[in-house]
Amino acid sequence: MGNYMLYLQLGLMGVIIYLFMFRPAQKKAKAEKEFKEALKVGDKVVTIGGIHGKLTELGETTIVIETMSGKLKLDRSSLSIEKTVALNAKKA
Repeated sequence: MGNYMLYLQLGLMGVIIYLFMFRPAQKKAKAEKEFKEALKVGDKVVTIGGIHGKLTELGETTIVIETMSGKLKLDRSSLSIEKTVALNAKKA
């Protein structure tokens, strides 16, 4: 009887760890992927460093944004999803 309770507790801990740690990370990764796939030329974006600009070119792993001081070529991973969504929500 004692072994079954131990296995039940371990299984319950595994479920809790999955629900509170792994599931939110999977959701965030999915949201990031969908965001980056939905990008198109002309979108206004914000980088992790806080640079605001408009997308002028989209490459496989890079982007080019136009800022007030010129064009910058950046890695796609440098975009901030939260800041870009917040920026576009203000304008809508």
